[in-house]
Amino acid sequence: MWCRVVFFHGHNSGTTKKPMTDILALLQCLDPYVSKTTIRHMSLIIPAIVTMTGRVTMRGISRWADKGGSYRTVQRFFQTVIPWSLLFWLFFRHHLLNQDDDYFLAGDESVVTKAGKKTHGLDRFFSGLYGKPVPGIAFFTLSLISTQERTSYPTMTEQRVRSEAEKASAKSKAKKRKKRNKSKRGNAGRPKGSKNKDKTKVVLTEELAQIKTMVQKQLAIINGVISIKHLVLDGHFGNNNSLQMTKQCGLDLISKLRHDAALYFSYDREHNKQGAPRRYGDKIDYHNVPAQYLKESTLEAGIQTDVYQAIMLHRAFAQALNVVIIVKTNLKTGKRGHVVLFSSDLKLSFEQLIDYYRLRFQIEFNFRDAKQYWGMEDFMNVTETAVTNAANLSLFTVNVSHLLLREFRQTSPDFGILDLRGCVA
Repeated sequence: MWCRVVFFHGHNSGTTKKPMTDILALLQCLDPYVSKTTIRHMSLIIPAIVTMTGRVTMRGISRWADKGGSYRTVQRFFQTVIPWSLLFWLFFRHHLLNQDDDYFLAGDESVVTKAGKKTHGLDRFFSGLYGKPVPGIAFFTLSLISTQERTSYPTMTEQRVRSEAEKASAKSKAKKRKKRNKSKRGNAGRPKGSKNKDKTKVVLTEELAQIKTMVQKQLAIINGVISIKHLVLDGHFGNNNSLQMTKQCGLDLISKLRHDAALYFSYDREHNKQGAPRRYGDKIDYHNVPAQYLKESTLEAGIQTDVYQAIMLHRAFAQALNVVIIVKTNLKTGKRGHVVLFSSDLKLSFEQLIDYYRLRFQIEFNFRDAKQYWGMEDFMNVTETAVTNAANLSLFTVNVSHLLLREFRQTSPDFGILDLRGCVA
């Protein structure tokens, strides 16, 4: 573990100084991979971010930084090319890793709203918070999630910059979808003359290609120090292309399917002697799932929860899927709803599959903290390097805060970020 060294931190203007853990000592593990100047800058900037009030901008950081943290120094830091993915891993390995714990990779995209026209990568991205596309910039983040601590630790983030080809492709698909919805449905079945395709050979979109590169880079950095077997993504990636991308990285995917996904049981009756063996059996009826697949049933506050698990087939996927269906029924009103989770790992139990997908949401807390406290929503940088540094610095501070909170929570389990800021501000 790390030793607790105390130093005094306060405004440049000479306000009352208060004790705080020495960030410089915590950052010494980064020494072989970045310059001592960069480490010294980080040891000035991170305490300023933790203690400051108001928006986390370069000007604000310089006002709250200790001696040596001038505005020009902060500018130099944000214009420095930094190997953030390596720094994330080194900090995690030296201070946060528990060798007795189990970890898996999770990924998600976060959108930061931006005004103006000069910020690098500025575009319109769909924001779940607003429920519509908004002008801003987007970052895709990978995180290691602990199954014992139930905590997410960001390990890599990259900006999503859409090319003109990707934009044109998205518009074309939207037009085709709109046209298809308006036109009358054609004859049932496959078009005449169509041939079978190898569904394992897919053309990755620019988004999936970037994620694949990130995952492969992350696994290379980890280099077997911990065993990673699963990648957990949200329902946006509940498709065959994402599954094949994950398999190409040597991992198994855990994600969510549409609530009306056309799933089939395997054909278990005797095959005809002529023709190819039949693969697809009965299509699932979500309102009448066979009882033989029921794994667990609980009742709480008038809500009955039934969990089903089966190995099923989907015509759009190349291989069989480990499917878990969670059905909730209000016994008083009779209303019901269901969620369909799946994994390419056919041996994964339903408890693990549900637990891993639930834990994926921990990455959302990383985004919340980074935006609310550590400046991910506040920075006003516009160049590519500065924008990259601002986003990575805010998420790196998330991990630093996890480490600082860990010590305080040994005596005060409910100690939070506001308490942390209050005791050092």
